[in-house]
Amino acid sequence: MDLIQAYKDKADDGDDDRMSDLSSPDSSPPRLSIAPKSAAPKVDDTMLSLTVADAIANKSLSKPLDPTQHVVEFNPTYDQLWAPIQGPAHPYAKDGLAQGMRNHKLGFVENAAIEPFVFDEQYNTFYKYGYAADPSASAGYNYVGDLDALKQNDAISVYNIPQHEQKKRKLEKKKEALEKEGGDAEEVDTEEVQNPATDTWLLKNRKSPWAGKKEGLQDELSEEQKKYAEEYAKKKGEERDGNKDKGEVMSDKSTFHGKEEKDYQGRSWIAPPKDAKATNDHCYIPKRLVHTWSGHTRGVSAIRFFPKQGHLILSAGMDNKVKIWDVYNSGKCMRTYMGHSKAVRDISFCNDGTKFLTAGYDKNIKYWDTETGQVISTFSTGKIPYVVKLNPDDDKQNILLAGMSDKKIVQWDVNTGQITQEYDQHLGAVNTITFVDNNRRFVTSSDDKSLRVWEFGIPVVIKYISEPHMHSMPAISLHPNGNWLAAQSLDNQILIYSTRERFQLNKKKRFAGHIVAGYACQVNFSPDGRFVMSGDGEGKCWFWDWKSCKVFRTLKCHNGVCIGAEWHPLEQSKVATCGWDGLIKYW
Repeated sequence: MDLIQAYKDKADDGDDDRMSDLSSPDSSPPRLSIAPKSAAPKVDDTMLSLTVADAIANKSLSKPLDPTQHVVEFNPTYDQLWAPIQGPAHPYAKDGLAQGMRNHKLGFVENAAIEPFVFDEQYNTFYKYGYAADPSASAGYNYVGDLDALKQNDAISVYNIPQHEQKKRKLEKKKEALEKEGGDAEEVDTEEVQNPATDTWLLKNRKSPWAGKKEGLQDELSEEQKKYAEEYAKKKGEERDGNKDKGEVMSDKSTFHGKEEKDYQGRSWIAPPKDAKATNDHCYIPKRLVHTWSGHTRGVSAIRFFPKQGHLILSAGMDNKVKIWDVYNSGKCMRTYMGHSKAVRDISFCNDGTKFLTAGYDKNIKYWDTETGQVISTFSTGKIPYVVKLNPDDDKQNILLAGMSDKKIVQWDVNTGQITQEYDQHLGAVNTITFVDNNRRFVTSSDDKSLRVWEFGIPVVIKYISEPHMHSMPAISLHPNGNWLAAQSLDNQILIYSTRERFQLNKKKRFAGHIVAGYACQVNFSPDGRFVMSGDGEGKCWFWDWKSCKVFRTLKCHNGVCIGAEWHPLEQSKVATCGWDGLIKYW
């Protein structure tokens, strides 16, 4: 304890000594804290800071944009926008073709700004001389290929033949021409030959497109020329005066396949059965397949039931044949009509079914007798008929209308064979003809995506329907009450138009769900008007309810396109369909 006390006293003494040292005048000078001074001159470093800021900004501007960021908060430069994506490649990151940088079946091809002429020049030069300019050379002309040939030909291309070569070729041609004239090349004055104003030049350059016609008038025709001219004139006259059947000519044949053409009572095979009557007015949707008619070797393009009775069904095939089938009894083919050299496009019965029309891609329209199979008359304008119709009025059954591929609707008198009217307003091939308003008017549709309404017999459009949203309508059907038209639109829907004065689109009624784009699938109504039906491009037959516009039922009918669908006129729950698989099915 004494020792500790001694240390404490000593420490107190030391503190007193230090205080006395600081206060004594003889001690060292006091230590004051003085601010440091720099000997260097003062410099304005504002510019330096600005320069550093600019350098940082430039660095950010030259740095490529991060492709993952969504917002760019400054105006990037062109170089930044087009800079390649940089950064370490992730082992799983896609690059090149896998990343989607692909604009060609072999990978990514850069656009080369090269004129077609320049490319053709180098291409042809390479194949003629064996060398061409190197397209990958950034500046100047580097050549690839045969460099010896390049030196020998002084690097000329096929399009810049040197001047001396051109002169040489001209002289050679001139020499050849003079030799042909008779070998008197030496006597001809060279100045006259070279002067285009002289007769000598014209004589020597007779084959030139600029040479004047110095030859005299043609002499009398020789006997051979006269004979040829007479034959040609005669042929032309026959073409002009003869019947205007410009379609392909083919002999008309018909084969009867039934047991006998007349029964024991003398009734024809086309006579309807006496007991065929409609059981009731209410139609039902078919559920199952009843019968299949197979006989066409190619697709079937159209079917039509015998008018009013439906005991026979007529079919137009792409195998150039038209066949008529029994519906009620045997279900066999009754007769085959062969008169077209190409596929049959459309068929149409007259009102009593004893005659029918066929239109084929061989540019002919034929009027057949249903019973005997004979062709009554043939009509043609030299264009393909797409639709044929007889006027539905009983007193106008001799009037035939045909929609042609040359945008016209042609009207013939069947009795005389003369064209009585042409309706020429459409801008595309005519697809359908539908009579409305007690057959006083008819509606036509065309590839020009419009509907036109005509007064029968007057070639002036009384109503033109064309909207930007409209598509082509290759099939149109009239509702049994006559007030509505159902048009198959190629944007996969059926549109309904009124047949009243204004022919307005009924926007409340629209039938959709089927796929018909590209196919002229027939649309049809049930006899009581309660159902709408249509084939589609996938072989189905669709049924919709007329009031609610809802899909009622779909039947898978054919392999391929189901192009035609007809409701039986008397049997309310039976429907016939035809398809491009060559079959006709009865449901």
